Amino acid sequence: MTRFNRANNLTGWIVFAIALITYALTVERTASFWDCGEFIACAFKLQVPHPPGAPFFLLIGRLFSLFALGDLSNVAYWINMVSVLSSAFTILFLFWTITLLVRKMISKTDGELDLGEIVLLMGAGVVGALAYTWSDSFWFSAVEAEVYGMSSFFTAIVIWAVFKWERVQDPATENRWLILIAYLVGLSIGVHLLNLVTIPALALVYYFKKYPKNTVFGGMVAFVGGLVILAIINSGIIPGLPSVAGKFEIFFVNSLGLPYKSGVIFFIIIFIGALIWGIRYSHQKGKVLLNTGLLSLAFVLIGYASYLMVLVRAEYNPPINENNPNDVLSFVSYLKREQYGSRPLLYGPSFVSRPISQKRGAPMYRKQDGKYAIYDYRPEYEYEPGSSMLLPRMYSTQSGHPQLYQQMTGLAEGQKPSMGNNLSFMFSYQIGHMYWRYFLWNFVGRESDEEGAGNMLPWDMAKKYPEPILENKAHDNYFMLPFLLGLFGVVVIYFRQKRDLLVLGLLFVLTGVALVVYLNSPPTEPRERDYIYVGSFYIFCIWIGYGVIAVADAISKFVKNSATRAGVAAGISLIVPVIMGVKGWDNHNRNHRYHSVDFAKNLLNSCAPNAILFTGGDNDTFPLWYVQEVEGFRTDVRVCNLSLLGTDWYIDQMKRKTYLSEALPISLEKINYAFGKNDIVPFYEIPSVKNGINLKEYLGLVRQENKAIQVPLTSGDMTSILPSSVLFLPVNADAIRKMNIIKSDLMPFVSDSISWTIGKGDLYKSDLIMLDIIATNDWKRPIYFSSTLGGSSYLNLKEYMQLEGYAYRLLPVKVPGASDGYVNSDVMYNNLMTKMFWRDLDNPNTYYDNTYLGSPVATARIAFLRLAGQLIADGRKDEAKKAIDKSLATMPDKSIPYDQFSANFIGPLFDLGETKRALDIAETMSNRADEVLTWARDNGTTKRRDSNVYLYILQIIVQECREAKQEAATKKYEALFQKHMTAMNMYGGQ
Repeated sequence: MTRFNRANNLTGWIVFAIALITYALTVERTASFWDCGEFIACAFKLQVPHPPGAPFFLLIGRLFSLFALGDLSNVAYWINMVSVLSSAFTILFLFWTITLLVRKMISKTDGELDLGEIVLLMGAGVVGALAYTWSDSFWFSAVEAEVYGMSSFFTAIVIWAVFKWERVQDPATENRWLILIAYLVGLSIGVHLLNLVTIPALALVYYFKKYPKNTVFGGMVAFVGGLVILAIINSGIIPGLPSVAGKFEIFFVNSLGLPYKSGVIFFIIIFIGALIWGIRYSHQKGKVLLNTGLLSLAFVLIGYASYLMVLVRAEYNPPINENNPNDVLSFVSYLKREQYGSRPLLYGPSFVSRPISQKRGAPMYRKQDGKYAIYDYRPEYEYEPGSSMLLPRMYSTQSGHPQLYQQMTGLAEGQKPSMGNNLSFMFSYQIGHMYWRYFLWNFVGRESDEEGAGNMLPWDMAKKYPEPILENKAHDNYFMLPFLLGLFGVVVIYFRQKRDLLVLGLLFVLTGVALVVYLNSPPTEPRERDYIYVGSFYIFCIWIGYGVIAVADAISKFVKNSATRAGVAAGISLIVPVIMGVKGWDNHNRNHRYHSVDFAKNLLNSCAPNAILFTGGDNDTFPLWYVQEVEGFRTDVRVCNLSLLGTDWYIDQMKRKTYLSEALPISLEKINYAFGKNDIVPFYEIPSVKNGINLKEYLGLVRQENKAIQVPLTSGDMTSILPSSVLFLPVNADAIRKMNIIKSDLMPFVSDSISWTIGKGDLYKSDLIMLDIIATNDWKRPIYFSSTLGGSSYLNLKEYMQLEGYAYRLLPVKVPGASDGYVNSDVMYNNLMTKMFWRDLDNPNTYYDNTYLGSPVATARIAFLRLAGQLIADGRKDEAKKAIDKSLATMPDKSIPYDQFSANFIGPLFDLGETKRALDIAETMSNRADEVLTWARDNGTTKRRDSNVYLYILQIIVQECREAKQEAATKKYEALFQKHMTAMNMYGGQ
């Protein structure tokens, strides 16, 4: 082994160790928010997560979970370590890729490299690899149980393997490398499809090596060939093969009368037999290219075979079984992510286009009496002529999206966007805001971790930022150094390795801007999406490595000795990743952060035994799945996700017993809620029941598909309607009194029925099923609604709801005027004070980003606030003081900064005689508001969304001080409020 190879191996493993230690020290100790809770739960018990799944990631996660050695609270940590280890290996292969590429500049054998050249190569690898190690987006994914760390690993090892293959001279050996690459690509399919977008650029490496006399036309053909391979894998293999198997299955079962799975088995035998015959034939005939291609296809399929886990586990119907892909037909739908719909790419409607007709698309099948019966067709919409456009970027008609398009482009309501509007949105928002901003976060700087936060430029250091931004742990300025070093690297590679610049440039575009165009983001996202584009940041870090060569060239006139020059260049350049690491440590260190799991436990502990709990989005549900599936916590509570309750497969699962939770009381049959059936129940008032309809009788009519409550759709099918805006539900008052579920002082409000105005809007299927559960349950099981739900999810039943912590309990008693529910202070006090978990919320060194400071903290503070208010109203001031003390001690300003809800504690503190504490909070919050609003005014950013928040805070402070007769404070804060209101109006703030 040459000196270079020894140095290359040793230095690579040292960089790997640095990355591993970094991620191991900063890894989340439990299940983070978003998809992590779901992935950990599914890995631990090999269940089926949201489409298109990540079976290989889950299999590896299951192996790592065994290191918990039976300690269920450690399972999440060990599955998080899958990302830690995968990400560290990503850095290792990045290092080796950089040294491979930079090595090509030096026209010597490995044994002829001198010390200066070796040091320069190692320096380039170290600087580029560490820059990626400590880059914002990659570090974020490296310390949680998401698929992006492992996906990056496969991207890194495939790119490394291709450039390694490029150096191999022996034809037999180089073909083995191609087969290895194919296998790695196949395995990556079982993690995430991002790896596939590298294929077209890597096809150029193959072309440049195989055809030394290359041409522009030849390069274009190679690139198109790569696109074809990408299309074959992405469309022909991943969903294509199962789709063909599905057609065989339908023919064999429906036409030949054979049993289920016979067609799939026949197809597998025929396909594998043909593949084996082709490999054997090409080998016997000496057709090397065909043989290598067929072997590569075989190894892609071997890697892809991890998806068999999805079919096998879905067959056993585990508690988490999204889409229930237990046969080849539903499996294809799962792979295609059909439940999420589609986004137009090259041609399609805009957000103002209106469908004029609906055609029947592909048939949908279900098993019935030994056959596959068609139960519906996928709808295909036709739009009015001239309403579609090329490259439609402004297409989404989801709630609020048309208004956002109009705000961003200045279009009037109903006005069709021009191509100029369309492209302006693409460049300013999709590329500018949703990609370039993320790129600058990683290599220039980041203002904060607030949603939609901008960048930090070098000259921004001179700005006087307000405390909430200045003290934000994600307030990181890299002084543009990583960006500049990367640009210097691009210059170097342009003059010395134009072919490699072309390959790397295409990789950069394909994993960056091309993905932006393909994904076609709507005008708002539920979270920042920077993790999608880490592939392009990876390529830029290769250029940062090349930047070391540029620095060495720059100092060559001053430092003549090559070894010294290389060392100095590497040392100077190393400052760049070190700055990134030092600046980024505090906002990537997730040590001592537990509140995602504690929030889930607090929500579950807000419920009585054997409860039904309706929840909303990912962060309301996935942490709950984790604590139930992994830690076995409160499995008596059935978590019912409203965003999934509109799907037939999820309703089926709700009708089965799971752990300690009995099946949910749902009276509707499969035929009533199958896909396409009652997806939307339109409101059509029937005069005979306009004053109200019995909910149980109405559901009976829906179940019977009674024509009295049906209207025809444009497709010719019939759908049920909501015939009245008023519903009533009979109540057995005597039985309710015996259940002891209602406070004694509310007993007089119990009557023989409950009645409420649900409104004249259409119902969604999830609403229909919720109503069915409420009616069929007949108050036997406690029914709760998470307090984090959107307003429409409560079905206008808030007056019948009792707040008991983080959740409202539905009860057959209405408290007049309780439009936001009423508080059961006894139950709620016991829940909040004795049953809740608050680990490390009071630790100022623990990093809480916007996700944690949003709904989870707001939910806690609102709960304490409402409890304290009710206790004061009941004259129980000692308990109210204890509740407020608990809230302020659990979530102090030093670790969880006061928010708009904290301002509402000032009034109760005045009521409790805690005047000094109230004024202290008022002073702290008003100073902060003054600072932020003054900064916003001086910097022309009065339209920042937090400006309204701080104005609201000032308004509440004024209001509470006035009610408490604090005249001096009122006058002071009123003047402050009026000053900023005037400024907002003057500068056009909203």
